[in-house]
Parts: sequence; structure tokens; C-alpha cells
Amino acid sequence: MELQNNIAVTELRQRLRDQILTFEPSDFEKLALQIFRYQADHNPIYKQFIGHLQIDPGTVEKLTDIPFLPIQFFKTHRIKTGAVSKVKTTFESSGTTGQQTSRHDLYDPELYETISEQIFREKYGDLNHFHILALLPSYLERNNSSLVYMLQHFIKASGSPFSGFYLNNTAEMLKNLRSLIAKPDGKQVLLMGVTFALLDLAENEADLQFLKQKNDLIVMDTGGMKGRRREMLREEVHDILTSAFGVPQIHSEYGMTELLSQGYSSGSGLFTAGRTMRILLRDINDPLSVYDHNISLSKTGGINVIDLANLDSCSFIETQDLGRFGEAEGSFYVMGRFDNSDIRGCNLMVL
Repeated sequence: MELQNNIAVTELRQRLRDQILTFEPSDFEKLALQIFRYQADHNPIYKQFIGHLQIDPGTVEKLTDIPFLPIQFFKTHRIKTGAVSKVKTTFESSGTTGQQTSRHDLYDPELYETISEQIFREKYGDLNHFHILALLPSYLERNNSSLVYMLQHFIKASGSPFSGFYLNNTAEMLKNLRSLIAKPDGKQVLLMGVTFALLDLAENEADLQFLKQKNDLIVMDTGGMKGRRREMLREEVHDILTSAFGVPQIHSEYGMTELLSQGYSSGSGLFTAGRTMRILLRDINDPLSVYDHNISLSKTGGINVIDLANLDSCSFIETQDLGRFGEAEGSFYVMGRFDNSDIRGCNLMVL
């Protein structure tokens, strides 16, 4: 009987996985509710959490009815759905000494790689149209970062001999960047870096004078001071970086250890959720009061994320970030964090 149940659960998972890769945007809610019912039945921690809230999964008929699992559970429990068995890798969040870190098991690397590439392509275009220069020293000092994993895939998919990670060899990176700017080959250059490393580079503004010429460089801030610098307002950071790199806007990525989907910002802190991601907001004083994009755009709330790519963990996460909606459907701002929550390395910096 147990074997038959496992086979049935495995077949259900495969059907949902296929839909995640092919669904139309108009079918997002329908698929999210299917995944909710699957996880409510086959994720022991999430099932227990729903039970404590005395919510009958059968009564959940819209996205705002779904209970969202507090993100702190990834620090204290192994969050797993279904009959998947072999963990391929475990992502771990960064943290200062003494902090308890989050852990997120990855069972299906191909799904993560495909979804993250789809999201990037829809925002920026094919990866093979880019040279990707990754400046992520603190992430490379550990081997379990989801951001490094994603960028390893991006760098390989770009097919560029200039693409790669630059840990302490910023001189080589600048040499390659100068060459790519001086002799464009039709590909765009994406410089993607952790905040403190980009600021370190910007301090040597004399070395960046060649960028003052017209260029289509994309500078993307992944967030994070890692205790190396004082926390700064996003606007302050981006003013420094736009001046130093000679670009009109600083792009940003919204992602975290507990999520397999990403959001991207082309500037001004306005993010667009990826195709497998939906942002909802919750009332600051009542976490079970959740609302969608129809709410007043000026209202700030806690960010809840639906991440369909989290098929094997939990797709419904209550984060500790504060946000509000942008004017366009699917757009949002990250306003900061709740008081007394840990500073996270993979988010936009604290405001």
C-alpha cells in the first residue's frame, strides 16, 4: 500500500512539474491552488502548520486564502514535500556568527536551473547574449549559496570566455571589462555583485573612467553588506554606483535561500516578479489577513511569496520583508524588514 501511495504521489508531482514549466500566466492561480493541495497533503511540516491554524485545505479557493509558512521554519525544520528522496545539494543562508541559518534542500537541480533561466530570459533576453562578470567574494567563500549555484549555470549558459567569478582578482575583471567596452561584440555585459564589493570597486573611481564613455553595461546589485560596511539606504548606494560606473540605473535581484524563483529590478527599486513567483502582502498586525495587487498602492505590508518552483519544499512563504505594490501588475517595492528580524545577505539591503 505504501509503495502504491508513493507511486501515486510521484506521478502527481511529475504532472505538477510539467505544468510549472509550461503554464500560461493566466493559469497561475489554478496551478498554485493545485500545488497548495499537493503540499497540504504531502508536506508533513506544512500540513501540521495548517492544522494548528485550524484551516481546512478544502475551503481554500483563492490565493489570499492560502496559509503562508513563516520563513523561520527553514531554520528549525527540514521542509520537504512528497516522495522525493535524494538531496542533490543543500543551500544555506549567510549569517553572522551566532545566527541560526536557513537550509533549503534541492532535489531537482534541472527544475531550478530551467526556471531561473526562464525568468532571466523574460526580463533580459537569452543568456548567450551576455558576458556575465560575477563579483561575489563573500558567497564564493562558502560552497552552499543558491545565488552562486544559479550564476554558475548562467555563466556556463552564456558561453563567453569572459564570463566567470572574480573573487580577489578585480584587476583582471577590470581588464576584461575595459576590453569588452572598447571592442563590443554585440553581447551585453552584466556585472553582478554583492553590495559591499560593488562599493569597494566604486571607491577606485579613477580605474572606472573608461566606463564614462557611452556603454550598455548592466550593473546588478544582489544586496548584502555582510558586516563589511555600515548599512545604507538603497538610494544612497545606487547614487554612488551610478556615478562610479557611468550607468543611468542600478539593477537589482530579489531572491533568497528559501526561494527558487527570482524577481528583478531595472532601477528605482521597482521589482518585477518572475513568471513562477507571485507577491502578496499581509497586514502588519494580522499575518492571516492577506491581500493582492488590488489593494491601495500606498499600503505597506509584509511580503508573502508564492514560488511555484518550490515544488519539493513549500511554495507559500511568509517572509520578514516589508513591501508595497507598484502600479503594474506583478511589480513591487521592498521597503525594508520587520523589527527584530535577522539581517539577510540575499535580500536587498535593509532600508
